[in-house]
Amino acid sequence: MRHWLMKSEPDVFSWDDLVAVGAKGEEWNGVRNYLARNNMRAMEIGDPVFFYHSNIGLEVVGIAEVCALSHPDSTAEGDARWDCVDIRAVRPLPRPVPLKVIKATPELSNMSLVTSMRLSVQPVTPEEWDIVCRMGGCS
Repeated sequence: MRHWLMKSEPDVFSWDDLVAVGAKGEEWNGVRNYLARNNMRAMEIGDPVFFYHSNIGLEVVGIAEVCALSHPDSTAEGDARWDCVDIRAVRPLPRPVPLKVIKATPELSNMSLVTSMRLSVQPVTPEEWDIVCRMGGCS
């Protein structure tokens, strides 16, 4: 099992939107970055995912999970280069974890969220996962 972080602009698709779609989950489509696509290709069913609000909020707000393996992105208009996974909401963080707090935490200085700000689908190490979970009030 690997851990991940996926970014979404909350005015486009928010944590509440993911919760609203329920157990069937949502296709994480529209990603047009090869590294982010490759990260999705590496995902397995049940992998946990931090849901991060980008641009507005700039914080980790919930935990989701991968519920469908990499498949052709329905928004790619037949371009076979682009895949995506489906994710579903698991639970909100009791306390959202702001980017500024993550950046101020020395143990998270190498986290992709800090070092690769623009990457929309990122790996998270088990240690980073545990620290952010503790900061967010979940175990």
